[in-house]
Amino acid sequence: MANIKVVLDKRRMRNDGTYPIRFYVYHRGPFFISTNFTSSLEDWNEHTNMYSDSIRGAKAKNMTLRAQVAKLEKDINDLEFTNQLARLSKDQLKDLLSFTLTGRKKNREKVFVDYIDDYINSKLDNSGTCELYERTKQKIEAFDANCTFDTINKAWLDKFTKFLAATLKVNSYAIHLRNIRAVFNYAIDYEITTCYPFRKYQIKKEETRKKALTIEEIKILRDYPVEKHQQKYRDIFMLMFYMVGINIGDILKAKPSDIVNGRLEYRRTKTGKLFSVLIQPEAQEIIDRYKGVDYLINVLDTFVDYRNFNHRLGIELKRMGEVERVGRGGKKERKPLFEGISSNYARHSWATIASQLDVPKETIAAGLGHSSNSVTDIYIKFNIKKVDEANRKVLDSLLVHPEEEGDEIAKF
Repeated sequence: MANIKVVLDKRRMRNDGTYPIRFYVYHRGPFFISTNFTSSLEDWNEHTNMYSDSIRGAKAKNMTLRAQVAKLEKDINDLEFTNQLARLSKDQLKDLLSFTLTGRKKNREKVFVDYIDDYINSKLDNSGTCELYERTKQKIEAFDANCTFDTINKAWLDKFTKFLAATLKVNSYAIHLRNIRAVFNYAIDYEITTCYPFRKYQIKKEETRKKALTIEEIKILRDYPVEKHQQKYRDIFMLMFYMVGINIGDILKAKPSDIVNGRLEYRRTKTGKLFSVLIQPEAQEIIDRYKGVDYLINVLDTFVDYRNFNHRLGIELKRMGEVERVGRGGKKERKPLFEGISSNYARHSWATIASQLDVPKETIAAGLGHSSNSVTDIYIKFNIKKVDEANRKVLDSLLVHPEEEGDEIAKF
């Protein structure tokens, strides 16, 4: 008899801080059946393997999950009763149970969403990017699960755009359209199709507010008397800035062995490019303060996933600022320093300030790991000194007094 239970799959956290809920099945080995449900650690009851009763909608969600388990168990009981279960392999049972929940057979003719899976498996190795494509796949399945390369034309894209626009902003749904375009390009490269609806379709883009702080704002954040529990979050943000806007995952996953001759050498998770960043004294002071056991800094000694910390980092950055207790209960009323700030601001701020200091665009691109006609994929051998000098120039700008700041920038 195959066993089924509901589990919160903690192997990969989603961008919104939740984890997927799956059905764990054991039949000649373990496998998972996906559901459309997710939950945060706080909203999940580990003892009952269900949503905590205290959250909104828990009763309905738990009822649906139990109903789906009952449906799967009925399938297994029927297979066992007819003596078919013993003849099925693990993969065969997984296909049957998945069809019970989704109505989609594995051996059907391939449709567009199947090629999204192929693209993910053959082209992508970054968990965050994979998740974006999975979300695109879910949107397509909700709109037209059986669409193919042949049926996706300009009219289809127009209708799909209207479908997405009902719940998403322009730049959010543009991500899904770009993902579809990438799968088309992949299919053309591998001679799977000759169709290309994007010749006549332009993906819209909406200008957004720059995610960058000025030199003076960076100094204010660095020196502000934040609450004690916020100090570590502010310091990690500053460390990212001091390290040429390094990605949060790359700095948190760095190991002591990655330090070579005073430089952090690593491959950027998003692109796989080799990086080498000189550790400036400002960065070294923070690294020493939060020295880790298995990691360069100690965040992942206590956090299971760097994205959990990044989620908390975003929350605390937005809360930093003036705090006043009001009312009888002493509730905290906050006046944030910077609305909307997140860890991404460290990277954007470094690039913006470097540009203001007349650092050449190709050097900024090299520091951030962007592709450029003037920057080779092995830029470290050629531009490493330029990036070091640019970073020192950016960090030195923070040492200038406000009244001298304008004059100093003008000198560069």
